[in-house]
Amino acid sequence: MFIDTHCHINDEKLYENRDEIIKRAKANGVGKMIVVGWDLKSSKIAVDIANEYDGVYAAVGFHPENLEEISDNALKEIELLCRNTKVVAIGEIGLDYHWFKESDHRAKQKEWFIKQINLANKLNLPVSIHARDASEDTFKILKDYPVAKGCVLHCYSGSLEMAMQFQKLNVFFGFDGPITFKNAENPRNCVRNLPSTKLLSETDCPYMTPVPFRGKDNKPEYIPLIVSKMAELKGLSLEEMERVIEENCFNLYGI
Repeated sequence: MFIDTHCHINDEKLYENRDEIIKRAKANGVGKMIVVGWDLKSSKIAVDIANEYDGVYAAVGFHPENLEEISDNALKEIELLCRNTKVVAIGEIGLDYHWFKESDHRAKQKEWFIKQINLANKLNLPVSIHARDASEDTFKILKDYPVAKGCVLHCYSGSLEMAMQFQKLNVFFGFDGPITFKNAENPRNCVRNLPSTKLLSETDCPYMTPVPFRGKDNKPEYIPLIVSKMAELKGLSLEEMERVIEENCFNLYGI
């Protein structure tokens, strides 16, 4: 089966049509989806969606762009959500230096990234990481605060050289629509050169829509386009690439 390991069906662009979106995904062979939160409200919605549908799971946590309402009490509520058996990860969490240049905000991102890693380790859960223009600090934090159950660098956009360092830390790499973009050679080069056992497929919908649907809202039903491109880059059959990703998903998320 195809698997979308990172989607935002909880986004307001998609939520009202979630039933049709999930049906179309399954009709296109997408057997499993992980709906990912970015703050407390979206995490609760992710869990609700996971409880509604077979084959749909949730990740819960605070994205580095959405720390306005984060607190120790909010993190306790995230922990309570993790009692649900459909929650398979803490995420998406991490660092974003693209939009945030101020040292105090970056320090706050690091603080809560580490706290959420500690929560994941307490709960024996893997982590889904957002790292934009922050590879070196992300690497340092993961080295100093290892994630016991492993983690994925979602929508990986760093260099191949940095990826080779990350993979030493039990890190998986999620790839999305950009590997189909004409000018996105860097992520394609990473897919070619990273071990197949470290690759995961994702849409990050409604963002990062693959060719030929670029410009429209992304949806999990487009995962076959991404996996097909990954198979081409790895020199594997589509069926073999599907199987490898399914094994990787089980190894990281246990699903």
